[in-house]
Amino acid sequence: MDIEAARQQMVDQQVRAWDVLDPRVLETLARVPRERFVPKAFRELAFADAPIPLGAGQSMLAPKLDGRILQACDVGPADSVIEVGTGSGFLAACLATLGGNVETLEIRPELAEFATANLRATGFPGVTVRTVDATGWAPAAPVDVVVLSASLPLHDTRYQQWLKPGGRLFVAIGSAAPMSARLFKRVGSEEFSRADLFETMIEPMVNARRASTFVF
Repeated sequence: MDIEAARQQMVDQQVRAWDVLDPRVLETLARVPRERFVPKAFRELAFADAPIPLGAGQSMLAPKLDGRILQACDVGPADSVIEVGTGSGFLAACLATLGGNVETLEIRPELAEFATANLRATGFPGVTVRTVDATGWAPAAPVDVVVLSASLPLHDTRYQQWLKPGGRLFVAIGSAAPMSARLFKRVGSEEFSRADLFETMIEPMVNARRASTFVF
């Protein structure tokens, strides 16, 4: 496989074709070695528009979805970023390439270990990987960007509270396809704007708040 040709084809035919036009995002996806974040058994599928299993019942986000998330969050130099759902570490590496100071949370120890190894091997040792359940955690201080790489069945306002004024939160909400990808911005001390971005399907966050199933 011609890796560089496959990478450019991914950017041009998948990412750009899904309305990802920010040149910084396109350059990032062309630079970060996605194939180095894929389990060895699936390296030939690194640039495919298809789920890539990571183990523990998880899979990597599709390249075009990574692109839409990065474009929506508009990460700039020196932005502080928290990602929930590290997976392979690829999206965290992209966020760091855009200039973010990235802390990424992964509840599954085996995936946290896998991502840490990938990030170190590809030159991203500054990305902090924490093995923690995000539903019972909070940052020491507000941040500029929060990315939920796992979906929420119901919107949970606790993640908005992690933001600084002007901060952005990406989240996919829903219990089945299609889910609604949304961007929340903190526009005041307790005021938030919301933009509905697109429909998608992302695996659910472990221990996320769900609707009551009680029947009276």
